[in-house]
Amino acid sequence: MKSEAPPEENKAAFKTSTTPIMRYFEYAHLPEKLQAVSKPIGELAKTMDDTLPDGAEKSAGLRKLLEAKDCLVRALI
Repeated sequence: MKSEAPPEENKAAFKTSTTPIMRYFEYAHLPEKLQAVSKPIGELAKTMDDTLPDGAEKSAGLRKLLEAKDCLVRALI
């Protein structure tokens, strides 16, 4: 089993992105219950940000992923 990075490292990973929307995928500040939904989506967003070329489609995809994350997190509230 891989070890989890401390929350500060998770937050730093999103802040090093040059894509401004990535800051909204941070999850370390959330309660554990909400992290259970937010973290996998944040990790997917980071993977997409790191591997896809910049452009309109990447931006649209990340915006839609953020909208989905927000809805799914709110479902737990």
